Amino acid sequence: MNKQQLVSEVAKRAGISKKDAAAAINAFVEVLKEVLANKGSVRLVGFGTFSVRQRAPRKGRNPRTKEVIEIPARYAPVFKPSNQLRQLVNK
Repeated sequence: MNKQQLVSEVAKRAGISKKDAAAAINAFVEVLKEVLANKGSVRLVGFGTFSVRQRAPRKGRNPRTKEVIEIPARYAPVFKPSNQLRQLVNK
């Protein structure tokens, strides 16, 4: 499902216009980006948690030259699904 399909489905289920649904989805995505950029987390009960984790520095290998390179520490966005969502997906 792409964004336009999501907007259409949300509009249909919520009984609102596609314009309003798109605005709501865009606002949610922007808030999520801001919270994660500030190293925060967003917990949606029954769905899951969006958060940020720090990845440790490590050694990697350039596949072309086989040279060992140092990969610096960085932050990565992470999604952890709730047990309810896991059970729903694994039916």
